[in-house]
Amino acid sequence: MPPPRALPDQDSNEDTDAQPAPGMPDGLPVPRRYWSVAAIWLAMTMSVLDGAIANVALPTIAGELHASAASSIWIVNAYQLAITVTLLPLAALGDRLGYRRVYMAGLAVFTLGSLGCALSHTLESLTAARVLQGLGAGGIMSINAALVRFTYPKKFLGRAMGLNALVISVSAAIGPTVAAAILAKASWEWLFAINVPIGVVAIAIGLRSLPHTVGSPRRFDWISALLNAATFGFLITGAESVVREGLASGLSKLAIGVVAGALLTWREVRRDAPLVPFDLLRIPIFGLSILTSVVSFSAQMMAYVGLPFYFQNVMGRSAVETGLLMTPWPMAVGIAAPIAGRLADRHRAGTLGGIGLAVFALGLGLLSMVHPGQTNWDIAWRMALCGLGFGFFQSPNNRAMITAAPMHRSGAAGGALATARLLGQTTGAVTTALFFHLAGTHATTAALATASGLAALAAVVSLSRLKLAPRPRPEQLDRVPNVAAGP
Repeated sequence: MPPPRALPDQDSNEDTDAQPAPGMPDGLPVPRRYWSVAAIWLAMTMSVLDGAIANVALPTIAGELHASAASSIWIVNAYQLAITVTLLPLAALGDRLGYRRVYMAGLAVFTLGSLGCALSHTLESLTAARVLQGLGAGGIMSINAALVRFTYPKKFLGRAMGLNALVISVSAAIGPTVAAAILAKASWEWLFAINVPIGVVAIAIGLRSLPHTVGSPRRFDWISALLNAATFGFLITGAESVVREGLASGLSKLAIGVVAGALLTWREVRRDAPLVPFDLLRIPIFGLSILTSVVSFSAQMMAYVGLPFYFQNVMGRSAVETGLLMTPWPMAVGIAAPIAGRLADRHRAGTLGGIGLAVFALGLGLLSMVHPGQTNWDIAWRMALCGLGFGFFQSPNNRAMITAAPMHRSGAAGGALATARLLGQTTGAVTTALFFHLAGTHATTAALATASGLAALAAVVSLSRLKLAPRPRPEQLDRVPNVAAGP
């Protein structure tokens, strides 16, 4: 029996002038489709895991390398900064060269960087290898959504985005457990060495299965890429410096970031296909979805950063108990995201996202009321409620962002999606650090209450998408023939 026909989505203006392109395939055929997503998800799993396991292993690595806590934090920061400053440039490069090429190059660089990390014996060499890893992870994360879009037929794109969110959430959830298991049996170098054989397998699968796409003849804008790196790099490090050391310490960095951002905007805003996707941000559904994503990920990170301190320092839970109490959230995301993804192929993303964010806001509000006398169960079901709400929002929102962009701008859309996630997480972490500085023992409660308000605001923004014009049926394709089945 053929799969049921997807109903029109009513809250996107995806390619309203597009018509089917003769002979252009809609996704990859089975079983190549499954091999393609295997390569995509193997790479994403490694890149997300490496962000999580380094945090857990940081004290161990710092001790063995005889590094101070302040200097060893660059083992984490170097990776995150390298990803953040390269997402949009590598997405633009994917639009120009083809998504498969940039993704495979990113996977190869990530694997090489992992080998470099495993062979490092000093803090300086490990930090340099982490930068290389981050550059590779930027290539993976920036192109991930575009490749998923070309791998699956349009009528199944929502469920594909749901499964993508499942892979990411599970990877983030098991990161601390994987790190603890490896450190219990082997040295910290194996945290990175394990990526090498997995990376080689992913490269071998990807070479045979990933979809081929035709790039754009436009030249790559190196000046805008450098301005983009300066903007994000100085703004993020400046904000962290302000929180840790005071306004005077970070003010110069923030000023450089603002100036670089102004120059970047002046250079890019009038272009047809800019490195920073201003053209896509002018599409109402895309701009609102990006805004919703930034706000919701900020709310999520405020809880993720604040809760472990509250559980251990205020409620007296052990580190093991804290890890277990944090687990219901990503597990619930993993359950809700695929379900919401399937629903997103049939129903409005604005409605699904609004419902999910309202549940998310309720869960955060209930967590802000937790007091030291409550049981682990009282905490666990609230954490699960947050995860269910966030997972129910994430897949439809990601689908709305990707499908709002023309096919030939899929890379830019995917880069913006990943950048919105990282910007939201960074903003949430910095805001929570500010609460710790200002509110003391009440910092987590204040952060959770603020996060609940942000999630409620994001729910309103999500529902506002319902006023937008409907888009064509999901099975319609773009005129631009920029994908081929390949050999």
